[in-house]
Amino acid sequence: MANISDFFGELVFNKKVMRERLSSDTYEKLMSTIQNGSPLDDSIAENIAHAMKEWAISNGATHFTHWFQPQRGGTAEKHDSFITYTDNWEIVERFSGKQLIQSEPDASSFPSGGIRSTFEARGYTAWDPTSPAFLLETGKTKTLVIPSVFLSWTGEVLDLKTPYLRSVRSLNDACIKLQRMLGNRMARRITVNCGPEQEYFVVSKKLYDSRPDLRICGRTLFGCLPPKGQQMEDHYLGAIPEKMTKFMETLDHELYRRGIPAKTRHNEVSPNQFELAVLFEDANLAIDHNLQLMNVMKGVAEEFGLVVLLHEKPYAGLNGSGKHVNWSIGDNTGTNYLEPSASPLKNINFLITLGALMLGVDKFGGLLRASVADAGNDHRLGANEAPPAIMSIYLGEYLTKLIDQIENTDNLNEQTMANINLGVRNLPKISKDYSDRNRTSPIAFTGNKFEFRAVGSSQNPAEAVTILNQLCTYGLFTIEKRMAQNKNMDVRESALRVLKEVFKETRRIRFEGNGYSESWEETGTRLGLPNAKNTPAALPSYLTKDAIELMERTHVLTEREVKAKVDIKLETYVKTKEIEYKTATNIARTLILPALTKQISLSATAAANMKNAGCPSEILIEEVKTFENLYIRIKEKTNELEDIISTSQNDLFSKAKFFADKAEKALEALRIYVDNTEELIADEFWPMAKYQDLLTIL
Repeated sequence: MANISDFFGELVFNKKVMRERLSSDTYEKLMSTIQNGSPLDDSIAENIAHAMKEWAISNGATHFTHWFQPQRGGTAEKHDSFITYTDNWEIVERFSGKQLIQSEPDASSFPSGGIRSTFEARGYTAWDPTSPAFLLETGKTKTLVIPSVFLSWTGEVLDLKTPYLRSVRSLNDACIKLQRMLGNRMARRITVNCGPEQEYFVVSKKLYDSRPDLRICGRTLFGCLPPKGQQMEDHYLGAIPEKMTKFMETLDHELYRRGIPAKTRHNEVSPNQFELAVLFEDANLAIDHNLQLMNVMKGVAEEFGLVVLLHEKPYAGLNGSGKHVNWSIGDNTGTNYLEPSASPLKNINFLITLGALMLGVDKFGGLLRASVADAGNDHRLGANEAPPAIMSIYLGEYLTKLIDQIENTDNLNEQTMANINLGVRNLPKISKDYSDRNRTSPIAFTGNKFEFRAVGSSQNPAEAVTILNQLCTYGLFTIEKRMAQNKNMDVRESALRVLKEVFKETRRIRFEGNGYSESWEETGTRLGLPNAKNTPAALPSYLTKDAIELMERTHVLTEREVKAKVDIKLETYVKTKEIEYKTATNIARTLILPALTKQISLSATAAANMKNAGCPSEILIEEVKTFENLYIRIKEKTNELEDIISTSQNDLFSKAKFFADKAEKALEALRIYVDNTEELIADEFWPMAKYQDLLTIL
């Protein structure tokens, strides 16, 4: 690999390319939109579109696409070529400002949660100029990709980017208002930064193809834990296998070409599990980059005869995969509001931001849990490698003591305020080593940002970041309102008086201990903290009066859009579970039972031969009975699961709850007998790759 800086972003219509190909006036106006959030000047759209087209064609592109994030997950795109007719009916390549700004893909088959009927197909994509266009490279084919939002004909939300952008706008308004109250005149625009850490598994393509459950569901529905899994703890941060090093090098190269700042790569806890972390950047760009990263990762894996597994729990009994999302907010001056400082005023800002998020999590912890709820993540949350479903905040011992000091200070004077400022200033010096990192916390302060660890590996991080923005906005609203009541009071004293109340009110969501312990679950229940164990239990948090009021007050979603979102999530959950259950019964009937038949025949023949030869055959006869009993039980449990999934329910929510409870138990009952069979049956008859094969170091 050459110097990374020599080819970094070569597939991106970035600032360097813009400066080269746009007039200075057009460039400045576009930068104003990107950096200051000002409306796009329509007069420059034609110039930008022409420059984009010329750049794309010069790099081998023939088509363009508006690239968007539907609520079904992943991304979507419809490619159109640059060609059109001239007045003389000759073919030319053109790309207009109108084509850049808006497109109309067919929206009929995207989930809408009842917002529109199937026959109402109009859906519009609109260019998001704050995320740079780039080239999609597939073999020798290149396509100009335009990051976009996706709305219905009536202007209602059909995607995940639009709510995110709205949440930033609302956070900006609340934060700037409070900054003015604090005397900060330099801050004009609030920035949200994040850096998702991507965990993933890889598996041999040949072995993957032998597993219908992996191919169809992304996870194994059956499978015994191998004698050696992750219990030796020898994979985590171990030497990266040579094949994986080559894969990672190729992956990094492709990511750098796309302007994606891949920073860290290492072995994760489970065999054949790895992690890729990127540099912190603007959250909108980071989200788009993460979606690209997942697609690029899959493509590079094919070159090496591998398959990337992004399911949250591809193997039972082993670590699952998450996407730890690091989140912070700041402003256009480069200030990070979660970075302690030598400045007393900035430290007040730090404490206010801390308090705002704590207020939001205390009030809307269930909503934050719901933002990461889906069928895959249900298997991961609460397991030994992921945070529990109870949303709590870990601050570390030093910061906790500092907050307790504020909470318990009776007289706020120059001396006590000086002590508080000194305590915050000391935080960066000792935060890394003063207290251990708490892996069981879903929301952990890590020195100058929060790490939200509950996001699933396959999920779009936009949903979680949107809710974090809204929770912080709610907290800022609340703090600003309370401070406004302290008239004729020094602003720092007013802020600390309000924060003293805030820290006392939100004490219940601060937790420094073991999030996996039964005692914390009992304590959380006693404190009234929500603890949704699965998706159907989590999603009603979206529908509470307070949640809908928050969505509408922040102008992120209307009540109708919120209800549609919940319907989409429920429908996706039900469809996912139906696919899993039907795949399981199909595997049982067409692969497992026939394999057992062969084993029974072999064992029965051996028993008969030994008996005819006058040799003791009781052990073989018992073996036949064991396999016959397994055959009967598997058939019985398969029938039970089929009966359950065919049971009709009154509505989508009832069906989701029914699946989460009864159908999951039925699948688990079937799995027990299938896994018992795998342990006993001859290898020659077992029809799928076993865990030990799938987890063998590549």
